[in-house]
Amino acid sequence: MKKIVMITGLMATMFLVSCNSKKEEKEESTKFTVTNPVVIDTSFTKQYVSQIKSVRNIEIRAQEKGFLQNIYVDEGQYVKAGQLLFRIMPKMYEAELLKAQAEEKAAEIELQNAKTLADKNIVSKNEQAVAMAKLQQAKAEVSLAKLNLSFTEIRAPFSGTIDRIPKKLGSLIDEGELLTSLSDNSEMFAYFNVSEPEYLNYETDIKNRADNHVNLLLANNDVLKYKGKVELVEGEFDNETGNIAFRARFPNPEKLLRNGETGSVMMTVPLHKALVIPQKTTYEIQDKKYVFVVDKNNVIKSREITIKGEMPDLYVIESGITANDKIVFDGIQKANDNDKIKFDYLNPSKVLSSLKLRAE
Repeated sequence: MKKIVMITGLMATMFLVSCNSKKEEKEESTKFTVTNPVVIDTSFTKQYVSQIKSVRNIEIRAQEKGFLQNIYVDEGQYVKAGQLLFRIMPKMYEAELLKAQAEEKAAEIELQNAKTLADKNIVSKNEQAVAMAKLQQAKAEVSLAKLNLSFTEIRAPFSGTIDRIPKKLGSLIDEGELLTSLSDNSEMFAYFNVSEPEYLNYETDIKNRADNHVNLLLANNDVLKYKGKVELVEGEFDNETGNIAFRARFPNPEKLLRNGETGSVMMTVPLHKALVIPQKTTYEIQDKKYVFVVDKNNVIKSREITIKGEMPDLYVIESGITANDKIVFDGIQKANDNDKIKFDYLNPSKVLSSLKLRAE
């Protein structure tokens, strides 16, 4: 019985020694490359969700009540300033104009008669003055009738694109009723919100560099080929969100952009003493990013990091590691928590020189 126990113990010892030997062999055979995060002055591109608006977008409404007699344009059509768009049936206003013109003619005759009689001292000069006042009143009525008649013709106040036309021919139109909308899409505004720290950075850094040009990422992930310019900031912050609205103006000569579109403004944000690491040093679990940090005993530990910004090949770090931490650069696919590793150290400057972005 003792012999069996001794043999079993000997086999267990041999197995343990064999496992430890294989583990040591694995550690010795796998060699990693490590480096440090680096602090540099650089810049990165940040995206802000934006709402795209026409430089001018107005509602076209009826100024008089009546039946919609004519529609001279179609939805989506480009029109020029002053072009006739709609006509409200003008018969009643034409009649009012004719009546006013007749009264003006009668007032002119009455004034002429009063003047003739006054010159012969048959009537007083006061009667001539009264006749003159009546003529002026008649002229005012003619001007008003002409104005009312002109309201039956709705013209484009500026060049632009016609939106939906909800009413059809023959519809009864009330005064102030919406006929369509008109958008001037020659240039477009992109409104986007930034936080208070980003606003302060813009005012103290980007603005002083006169680098306020931005790009626009469209909904299909294409970048608009025309650059925009940040030209306006709202006067106060939103108390609920802590954000303030910016506005960028983009040229739109090809009329690609339309009122109401969405996109993302891409602003280049300068960074002073930014902590950056190569993207290849990270791995992701459930939308969280991690790196392997090497401790003083050459044991690697997984550590979560927060990303502040992204550049080609690099991440800008918000928190999680410091410039003094050693992180695994090559071989993270083979790395496991609490592994004791052997490594070669690679200077961060050499790492950066092999990547797309260079420190400024």
